[in-house]
Amino acid sequence: MKIAVMGVGGVGGYYGGKLASSYASSDEHQIFFIARGEHLKAIRKEGLTLITPTERFTSAPDAATDNPEELGPLDLVLFCVKGYGLEDAVRLIGPNIHADSIVIPLLNGVDNAERIRNVLKKGIVMNGCVYISSHIEKPGVIEQTGGSCKLLFGPENNSSEVYQDIEDLLVNAGINASLSENIAVDVWTKYIFIGPVAGLSAVLQLPLGAIMEDEKNRRMLEGMMKEVASIAVAQGIDLPGNIVSSSLAMTNNFPYDTKTSLQLDREKGNPMEVDTFIGYIVKTGKTLGIATPLYEEILSVLTGT
Repeated sequence: MKIAVMGVGGVGGYYGGKLASSYASSDEHQIFFIARGEHLKAIRKEGLTLITPTERFTSAPDAATDNPEELGPLDLVLFCVKGYGLEDAVRLIGPNIHADSIVIPLLNGVDNAERIRNVLKKGIVMNGCVYISSHIEKPGVIEQTGGSCKLLFGPENNSSEVYQDIEDLLVNAGINASLSENIAVDVWTKYIFIGPVAGLSAVLQLPLGAIMEDEKNRRMLEGMMKEVASIAVAQGIDLPGNIVSSSLAMTNNFPYDTKTSLQLDREKGNPMEVDTFIGYIVKTGKTLGIATPLYEEILSVLTGT
C-alpha cells in the first residue's frame, strides 16, 4: 500500500513518524511525506525525529517531497494540514487519487470530509479526528507533549467493517487508532469541546485554567458549547445528553497553563483557523435559523468586523 501524509506538522509528524518507523523500506508498504520549506529539507537530510514523553526516535519515509506528482497513484492519504489550507492541499494531491484511494482528514473541524468531496471527484473520503498536543520543535523534529494520541476514523455513510485493514495498519505501527461505527458523533464530540475552548482562549488570551476559575468566562464557555450542540442536533447528530457538562469537565482536566493552537497563532500573528473553529458555526446557524450570539461575538473579535 502506498501511503502519504499530507502535512507533516505536529499531527502529521507524529502519526507519519510512527508509520515511517514501522513500514518505510518494507516490502508491504511505502510511506511518503508531503512537506515544504526548511522542515522538508531537514527530513530529507536527517529524517524525522519524534519526541514523546516516553520515547525518542528518528525515522525516514520512503520519500519526502513538496511535489506529490512524483509519487504516482496513492492508496491511503492522511490529511494533516491546517483548515485554511485544506482545499489547496486536496487540489495538489488530486492527480494521485484513484477510485479506490482512501482519504482521511485528521485536522480540526467537522466539515472536512464534505470540503474534500467538493474538490475531489474520486476516491473514498472518510472523516476522522485526533486527540493530541504536538508541534514542530524545529525543522525535522516533532515533539508530542500531551493528549491520548487517539486517532478515530471511519466512513460517514456505510459500513465500517470493510476498512478493518486500515485500523490494523495503524495499530501495528503503534498508533492508538480505532475504526469508528459513528464517526460523525466522534467528530462532533471533539468539536463541541475544542471549538469553544479555542475561540474563547484566543479572544481572552488566557490559559484554560484561568478561564475555568472565572465564573463569567466559564458561563460563556458553557453557552458556546450549547450553541454548538444546537447546531449538531439540528443536523441529526445524536450527541449524548450530558455532552455539555462532560465537555466542561474535560476542560478542567488540562493543566492550568494550557494554551490552544488558535490562541498561540493569534499571539504569534500567524494565520488562524477562525473559519474552522468559529466561522462554521456562525454560518451554519444562519443557514439553519439557529441563533449563535456568543459565537458571533467571538468571530467579530477575531476578524475585527
